[in-house]
Amino acid sequence: MADLFVDRVLLKNNRDQDELDTEREIVTHLQNRILMLFFASAACERCRRFVPELGDFFERLTDEFYVDRSAQLVLLYISLDPSEEQQENVLKELPKKCLFLAYEDPYRGELEDMFNVKELPTVVVLRPDCSILIPNAVDEILRLGPDCYLNWQEAAELLDRNFMSTEDFQDKSTRSFTDPIRRLKYKVKDDKKRKKEQKRGWD
Repeated sequence: MADLFVDRVLLKNNRDQDELDTEREIVTHLQNRILMLFFASAACERCRRFVPELGDFFERLTDEFYVDRSAQLVLLYISLDPSEEQQENVLKELPKKCLFLAYEDPYRGELEDMFNVKELPTVVVLRPDCSILIPNAVDEILRLGPDCYLNWQEAAELLDRNFMSTEDFQDKSTRSFTDPIRRLKYKVKDDKKRKKEQKRGWD
């Protein structure tokens, strides 16, 4: 995940708009997390209606007022606003834990092209390895609310490090998503082989 933003500057949506400008800071903030890239513009009426919904969705998953443990989730606003003032208006409506790119950062346009954004608003959901989990999750967020995060977490094979020892984490990280399928496949093969051997013995 961090590879997507190495050598970039991410800003926090707090009063001072603190910068994450070192590789270590960016890796620490993004590693082993699902990333939501929120493409929107204050000039878009549907975006203006969606911003409060997205803010509530994100806070209910990450704010300790609602949950015991914050979800492994990052929200990054990619402004497609026609002016910096309009970008600031959107940021005022988004949670303080949200990150964003500076208005003058040309990488905003590059990300728009990279993820083939065709409509606004768009929420691209990325796995920790930067692969696309959902090209646009806006409808799912509106329909399911915070419940859809559990689906994302499972589909992204997100490691819950809060409950894993170092040994468990290392063991888990060496397994692939297809391990259970492969194990079942090999078990079937072993059973067939065992039956053939038993049949030969009877013959």
